[in-house]
Amino acid sequence: MSIAFLTKSDGAVVWRGLMVMQAIEKLLRQVAWSPLDYLIIDLPPGTGDIQLSIAQLIPLSGVLMITTPQELSLIYVRKAIEMFRLVNVPILGIVENFSTYFCQKCGHEEKIFGENGGNILAKEFQLNILQSLPIDSQFRQGCDQGRPIIQDNQTILSSKFSNLANQIVEIININKTSTE
Repeated sequence: MSIAFLTKSDGAVVWRGLMVMQAIEKLLRQVAWSPLDYLIIDLPPGTGDIQLSIAQLIPLSGVLMITTPQELSLIYVRKAIEMFRLVNVPILGIVENFSTYFCQKCGHEEKIFGENGGNILAKEFQLNILQSLPIDSQFRQGCDQGRPIIQDNQTILSSKFSNLANQIVEIININKTSTE
């Protein structure tokens, strides 16, 4: 399900807080979800109405903090971690996106967005960094084509995503067991 199904595809979504909250509530409560093992909600960065509404509307097993290595990203993720902790939502861990780039021609590695941002957050907030994901043009192409990279078990990136999914499931199961 996507909010894009409820909006015009050719224009911007210009909604104030109340409209956003109503749309989220409809997505969560009025969609005929089949039985779910997991419901993953991809949110924009920040600490706004969307994040707070979801945290208040439904019980969450946890949130995954996504960052890039650069300081600007860390600033927003720090605020999000603090907000989710204030509303008692467990932080499952940190994923550092765009951690590195490997040149397709020569194989040279470059840290375009800086380095160790995920590690800095993990240490600062006593969280685990679950994965560092490189920039990958095949992944971008797969997303553009609607073809998940996970289908290709031969790439390092698909392996990283599989490992990340397994880590998240394990953490949720551990958290669930410890609260029962």
